[in-house]
Amino acid sequence: MQPIAPTIRVQSADFDLQAEIDALTAGRTDIGAVVSFSGLCRGEKGTLSALELEHYPGMAEAEMTRIAGLAIERFSLMGLTAIHRFGKIEPGENIVLVIACSPHRQAAFDGANFVMDFLKTSAPFWKKEHAADGSPRDWVSAKDADDKAQEKWR
Repeated sequence: MQPIAPTIRVQSADFDLQAEIDALTAGRTDIGAVVSFSGLCRGEKGTLSALELEHYPGMAEAEMTRIAGLAIERFSLMGLTAIHRFGKIEPGENIVLVIACSPHRQAAFDGANFVMDFLKTSAPFWKKEHAADGSPRDWVSAKDADDKAQEKWR
């Protein structure tokens, strides 16, 4: 198998899940499985008006590319797209997208899961909550559960 170059983007604009899948699989007859994960901004039962996402430009893309390369190699993926948004994102809007393609489903599932677990813990993104009532909120702290999820891949 020839090495593939993942599609990695950090952008403020929204993305179209189906268009991204179509772009990744167009003309391919060697792909048997496509697994996608799309993370959305939750409204936290009406208490959240938006999430503000910041990133370290250049380093975020480099880390996403590194993570994608590890996934491609480890799971013999035939295609991979990872998109992460930044800026103010309202409830119901897309935040992150990972699409993994492989000949068989398990590698695609594992590849997408691996990428998400590492994006949550290794990529330089920060989230700040904006309360619906206008009260001040802090930056969101890292979660132990995310670190534990990443540990299963070691």
